[in-house]
Amino acid sequence: METEDIVVELENVEVEIQNVQEQIKQLLDRQENLYERQAELKSLLEACTASGSPMQCSAPVAVEKNWSGPFEWDSRADDVRLNVFGISKYRANQREIINAIMSGRDVLVIMAAGGGKSLCYQLPAILRDGVALVVSPLLSLIQDQVMCMAALGIPAYKLTSTTSKENEKFIYKSLEKGEGELKILYVTPEKISKSKRFMSKLEKCHHAGRLSLISIDEAHCCSQWGHDFRPDYKNLGILKTQFPDVPLVALTATATQKVQNDLMEMLHISKCIKFVSTINRPNLFYTVREKSSVGKVVIDEVAEFIRESYPNNESGIVYCFSRKECEQVAHDLRERGISADHYHADMDVNAREKVHMRWSKNKLQVIVGTVAFGMGINKPDESRLELDRKIVELPVVRFVIHHSLSKSVETYYQESGRAGRDGLPSECLLFFRPADVPRQSSMVFYEYSGLQNLYDIVRYCQSRKQCRRSTFFWHFAEPLQDCNGMCDNCAFSSEVKELDASRPAKFVVSLLQDMQENDQRLTMLQLVDKLKNKQKELGADLKREEIEQLVLQLILDRVLSEEFQHTPYSTNAYVTIGPLAKQVLQGCTSLLVTSENLKQGIPLPCQYLPEMQIEMVVPYRSLKLSVSYSIIDNVLTSILLQIERKIIKLEISSSGNKKSTKRSSTSSALEFKLDELRKELASVHGGIFPHSVLSSELIRMISAQKPNSMEELEKIIGKLKAEKYGSRMLEEISKYANTEQPDNDLLKDEPRNESRATKRRKTQKALIVVESSDDEV
Repeated sequence: METEDIVVELENVEVEIQNVQEQIKQLLDRQENLYERQAELKSLLEACTASGSPMQCSAPVAVEKNWSGPFEWDSRADDVRLNVFGISKYRANQREIINAIMSGRDVLVIMAAGGGKSLCYQLPAILRDGVALVVSPLLSLIQDQVMCMAALGIPAYKLTSTTSKENEKFIYKSLEKGEGELKILYVTPEKISKSKRFMSKLEKCHHAGRLSLISIDEAHCCSQWGHDFRPDYKNLGILKTQFPDVPLVALTATATQKVQNDLMEMLHISKCIKFVSTINRPNLFYTVREKSSVGKVVIDEVAEFIRESYPNNESGIVYCFSRKECEQVAHDLRERGISADHYHADMDVNAREKVHMRWSKNKLQVIVGTVAFGMGINKPDESRLELDRKIVELPVVRFVIHHSLSKSVETYYQESGRAGRDGLPSECLLFFRPADVPRQSSMVFYEYSGLQNLYDIVRYCQSRKQCRRSTFFWHFAEPLQDCNGMCDNCAFSSEVKELDASRPAKFVVSLLQDMQENDQRLTMLQLVDKLKNKQKELGADLKREEIEQLVLQLILDRVLSEEFQHTPYSTNAYVTIGPLAKQVLQGCTSLLVTSENLKQGIPLPCQYLPEMQIEMVVPYRSLKLSVSYSIIDNVLTSILLQIERKIIKLEISSSGNKKSTKRSSTSSALEFKLDELRKELASVHGGIFPHSVLSSELIRMISAQKPNSMEELEKIIGKLKAEKYGSRMLEEISKYANTEQPDNDLLKDEPRNESRATKRRKTQKALIVVESSDDEV
């Protein structure tokens, strides 16, 4: 076989590989649908078997139950919701979820951050007799939950490695003999999988009929398909096996259909009632900024953003790549006048707790942490005392800054979702440069779909034109929704030009081929340096940042790929030739198959056919596949496949970073007075968190309605808080009314610095402020 024939057949094989990959994707999608249908049919079959009547299986006649009610416990639930939790009304799906749990059903809850997942199991835990078991992944998360429950007068305890011997003895005695008050018990998954003593006590509690419900928070950790898979979560299926008659609720903010199917199977809740809420957070403004290669410049920009956008000490989180980076960034921010401290797992337990408490009491504006901090602690927004997953009365997280790239779209959605849990406008800012990608890829390449997940969030960062939210909708398979100008690409006009980088791309591929032939390898930074020194051969006048962008785009387009090598101290990522490199080098590839070869499967040299009757063009990512059929006497005699050259396009912005405007709400004079009052009351009542006294949402409601009697105040904050603090609040409201002070904005935002706005708004639409309908739980 001649060289030319080998090349042609090789190209044919590569095209077929692409087709097979597309077929695999379609089959995986079909598999997901079949899994879902399988679960439905199993549930139907079990129901028919239990009824003992085969006639009932002739058709799926089950009707979806109306979980909105009415139910016999409605009045009790409303009383606890208002008078214990201080929440005026339910959020979307909360009532239905609570009713399903109270009915003894297993429930799967997919609810976006800020939707109020915690109330969904806390309220039934209070209403049902016995002890509720809550499984949460991190100690800091559990600590926050217990603190919040204590502030509400709910007997809740934790059983972890930090639990005192006295409390441990009390908990085991309560489980085994029912002595003492214990309503909610928080544990980590390790306690379930590794402590035989605990499981023994839990079984005794169940046999006595005192295990009321089981709640599994962060349920996506069960699935290997999830973005935060944890091995100990795999063993939680034993809970349903050991306690089949106890309702189990699994909750998470994000889960694709594949993850949902996986965790239902692993937790043995195939017949569960599933509640899925939209992932859209309309109050969050998403921005991506180009990250300087100079660390000092990045810190300067972070500090400037915080000072100019949040001068009133609103709280925020800065995420970093490593623990060492956390400490350095926190130190650099302090040097620039920002009240910041670091938080990570290597710190002493007492030191972590001290930082946590300072932040909780507004003595720190910024926490610099790793992902573990983000999952474990959440300032549930000043607007609420229960926070979605880390229930603790803390001030609001008004902004989340990513100093470094997240490892996936799901991870970024979760981390950025710590902001704005009160429903008020908040900002999510990500600093990105291509050089950050190898740091992450060398950490995730061994994970299932780790590189693909990373490249998806890189595409999110690379795009200069596509709506940021569309990435989330696509990833979680939701229909597109209007962004309403709440991302940088939609809010600001920007001159973005598409550059045909096919010629530079061809040079990059040729350069790497030559390097590989000489048994040499390059990291991304080394490759960029070499290309920068060969600017003339590159054939385009590109800045260093644009060369980095080009190399990264080639990786995303599979023209190049990354390969990894372990050393005794690290894992290095090298750039190599990818599967589609030849399309860039050769431009147009053609393949002719005649009627004879259709049987034999042997390709012939390419030539155009005058008998061509039909032609169509099928786009596949960056290349076009032209298919031409030759028909003679109604017989298909040949097929011409022509692959046009792969075009590499770069989106180049002619202007600088898009800097956001401040989107914080203003406060009235009465709100300011009530804020001062809650701090005073918090100090008087044992040094609890000010937000345990009044959430910011309740302050706004009181300021708007100005109640003048205890009865009116109870309708807003509930009986429990009214009895504790109502007289002082009414006194403050009365003082404010007697002064006849106009309710003008007291704490106005600083005037916007026009020099910060480097982009022109596309439209003149007024900024849409999404109000929080009620307290988050």
